Amino acid sequence: MKNIVLIGFMGTGKTVVGRRLARRLKREFIDTDAEIEKLMGKTVAQIFARDGVVRFRSEEELLVKKLAKREDLVIATGGGMVLNTENLLLLKENGILVALTASPEIIYDRVRGNKNRPLLMHGDMMEKIRELLQERENAYKAAEITVDTGNSSIVEIVEQITRCLLERNYITY
Repeated sequence: MKNIVLIGFMGTGKTVVGRRLARRLKREFIDTDAEIEKLMGKTVAQIFARDGVVRFRSEEELLVKKLAKREDLVIATGGGMVLNTENLLLLKENGILVALTASPEIIYDRVRGNKNRPLLMHGDMMEKIRELLQERENAYKAAEITVDTGNSSIVEIVEQITRCLLERNYITY
């Protein structure tokens, strides 16, 4: 079976929804940021600070190439993974892209206290969120399914994704 790949901006719930969705569908869960942290022995924020964004994106690309060859996974991607068109194409080859969305205000409320968000550490956080969302908007539109996570519980979001996957015959249950 194809992978289910969660894409979307930071703070939209990819990791928490992905874990729950994987459990529901009895699939292995992979969080790409966590995998890169394990591989490099540093947090995402440390990688950005010490090695730079280019190195981080390079590690993401290598990981995507490995994951694209596997099946039956639920994958939560880093928010910026979609900036690389090759990553999107590889993930789409053997996966169903599910975009998780939320308003800038909700994202701000979810991420404002988190120091592991290196792209938001400088300047006005709300302004940066709006700017990055606009930059990534078209890439997120590559998803077959889009779910707004703003005002729903994790259980409701997982139900909505599962229902969409079943209705479109992406999975059998």
